[in-house]
Amino acid sequence: MSLLPVINDDVADLVRLALAGDGAATERLVRLHMGAAYAVALGVTRNPHDAEDVAQDAMVHALERLPECRDPRRFPGWLLRIVRNRALNHRRYLGLRAAAPLDVVEVRAGTDDPLDDLENAELRDRLSTAVGRLPETQRDVLLMHDLEGWKHREIGQALGMPDGTVRYHLFNARRAVRADLETLVREDD
Repeated sequence: MSLLPVINDDVADLVRLALAGDGAATERLVRLHMGAAYAVALGVTRNPHDAEDVAQDAMVHALERLPECRDPRRFPGWLLRIVRNRALNHRRYLGLRAAAPLDVVEVRAGTDDPLDDLENAELRDRLSTAVGRLPETQRDVLLMHDLEGWKHREIGQALGMPDGTVRYHLFNARRAVRADLETLVREDD
């Protein structure tokens, strides 16, 4: 099953069926949009574990408030606004609760070469830093397009902007990430 969103009329039909109590339609809405919800949450929280929690929480909240979605064709954008707001609230909450930040080292099965593992971890950190420095809209567009595989038209519909504007944000986001990565590499050398 694809994580890409379906066209607006199909989304509207799924929303109407979900409102009528159709569990299969509700499940399909979740499956179709959870990847994008995660991408937006990750763009704001910059932490995979927090992003997963926020995306799930926002999805449950959206489904509970589904009758408040005024235009069922715009469900994806409505959902992603809920995700972004929940993620921002979560980030604020963590900022208030934070004492001295601790670096969390995630243990994963790696390759047979510890140097490769170290290089991959460093690259992941650099990429995360570069993406985290992007303006929110560019970060959302980049993650939805490159991480989730959404098309420009689908992103535009979800975020309420023309396709050309999505392309513009994607171009600038990629250029900024490339430049940031080059700067980070030069600083390490």
